[in-house]
Amino acid sequence: MGAAMRPVTVRTHISAPREQIFDLVADIGARPAWCGHYQKDFRVTRPATYGQGAAARWRSRKGWVETSIVEVDRPRRIVESLRTGRNNRVPGQAEYVFEPATQGVTRVELTIWTVPERRADALAEIGWHGWLKRNAARSLERLRRHFEEDPEQELPRATVAGWEQWRAPRFGGHLREPGAG
Repeated sequence: MGAAMRPVTVRTHISAPREQIFDLVADIGARPAWCGHYQKDFRVTRPATYGQGAAARWRSRKGWVETSIVEVDRPRRIVESLRTGRNNRVPGQAEYVFEPATQGVTRVELTIWTVPERRADALAEIGWHGWLKRNAARSLERLRRHFEEDPEQELPRATVAGWEQWRAPRFGGHLREPGAG
């Protein structure tokens, strides 16, 4: 295996209980609300969007990124497996850590790294580190603003393309479509 990209680590403090922050971050379908500025064409790849097994695909500056939640330790930690680069052959990982800082304040830390196995993949990552650090820091700032400025605001969500939950037998197939008379 090749050398890992030096990790990108960003942190913020959010005035909200860590369980609430954890629950929003563990819901991969809510990511466009606070990561949409750099995760373009975001779509979930499975109907279940919360917790272990939830997965998504999005386009970054250097191509498509696939992510799936592989480890959940509520309310402390979320680990995601990443695949990026040409033909998604570059593995990586993202880790969110939620720690109580003071009464009612949570420290959120996000660390992301990749492990390019080929020299061409490592060369393709030149400049990506700084881009990723800026955008990850901005996403945590947007997450903080959501909780501190307007926590009741309904967030935009990503869904599985073509999936209509009310038509699925296990998920309310007996219900009428919204707006149907």
